[in-house]
Amino acid sequence: MSEQTVMTAESDVPVPEPAPRAAAAALLVGFGILMVGNGLGGIVVGVRAELEGFNGTVTGLVMAAYFAGFLLGSRLSARLMGQVGHIRVFSALASIASTAALLHAVAIEPVVWVVARFLTGACFAGLYVVTESWLNDMATNANRGRLLSAYMIVTMVAMAAGQLLLDAADPNGLTLFIVASVLVSLSLVPISLSTTSAPPVIVPEAMSMRELIGVVPTGVVSIIGSGMGAGALMGLGAVYATREGLDAAEIARFVSAPMFGAIVFQWPIGWLSDRVPRRGLMLAVSLGIVIIAGVLSTLEADSWAAVATMLLLGGLMFPFYGLTIAFTNDWLPQSKMLAAGSSMVFLNGCGAIIGPLLGTIALASGVAGAFFYAVGAPSVIVSIYIGWRILVRDAVPVDEQRDWVPVSGRGTQVLNTLARPLRRR
Repeated sequence: MSEQTVMTAESDVPVPEPAPRAAAAALLVGFGILMVGNGLGGIVVGVRAELEGFNGTVTGLVMAAYFAGFLLGSRLSARLMGQVGHIRVFSALASIASTAALLHAVAIEPVVWVVARFLTGACFAGLYVVTESWLNDMATNANRGRLLSAYMIVTMVAMAAGQLLLDAADPNGLTLFIVASVLVSLSLVPISLSTTSAPPVIVPEAMSMRELIGVVPTGVVSIIGSGMGAGALMGLGAVYATREGLDAAEIARFVSAPMFGAIVFQWPIGWLSDRVPRRGLMLAVSLGIVIIAGVLSTLEADSWAAVATMLLLGGLMFPFYGLTIAFTNDWLPQSKMLAAGSSMVFLNGCGAIIGPLLGTIALASGVAGAFFYAVGAPSVIVSIYIGWRILVRDAVPVDEQRDWVPVSGRGTQVLNTLARPLRRR
């Protein structure tokens, strides 16, 4: 096969087009470094806010600001890619995110931290969209499943690895913020040096929020509940652990355990969802989240039993997002999946904003285990609603369900495009 070439923007000198595997590897390596920085930055902010004596309301606003920024970033990034291209958008957003990490160290003020977390959320939402769109262009029917799996594994392992770095330095100092900033900046190296051509941006068929609610109300309720629970857990887990007196290493284990649980349980739950009525499985998983959150409310946070139970909680909570996306797509024509995915991300983000605020109220109550009541409460509502829908509305037959694909709790509408060829009517 003859060697393919691409032209650089700066000159007319042809540059060899990398093999698809090498191009995908460069993108995933850069994204992995990025997510290590994101994982570290998120846990440091929660711990440091507690150490600085921020009151509960301020801490909740700081953590919720990330998810508010996520909503903005997921909406604007596709437009920016169409105007200036993937590489430039990735570079600009990573640079801003790196700067935002340093803002936390420069000015330890609540207002500054709210702005910095908002910028961080907006930038990382855009970075997700850029990466997933790029992967979508690289994917073929032959490698799509492997590429999607690799992306999900890189995302969760890198986030957990970043959280485990909390013990690398004193959270009271500036070092961890600097390390997070450096990691985000380093992610630019493999991305910028890659010579793979930028993919086109696809404009989806429109689908209004009202239409989505009318067609799949269970999916809408479930995705909001999923965002609320995950937002409370990931936004305030480090704050809760700090208040319980855990040291840096214990906090890192406690907070990263759900991510490892997601890695372990993604495929078993997905495999099962393709073989049983998906809505019934959603009810079982949602009830499982309620039960596990209740168990966690009775355990000492510094015990290994709590870490193991946190792993189980993440193992149900994060795959539930993918279940909800798959269930929603069961009811939609393929032409509207991308637009629906955008709305689902928006709704999940709205829930993720509410979650830390509810968690803050629970922490401020002083009631033992109240934090995990806040984490599990959205799943109580979701379980009741799904149970009612099972009674009043027939499910999609198992043989007509679309194939499940792993989707993270921070997946964007682009990821639904990447997964789309795997699904069947």
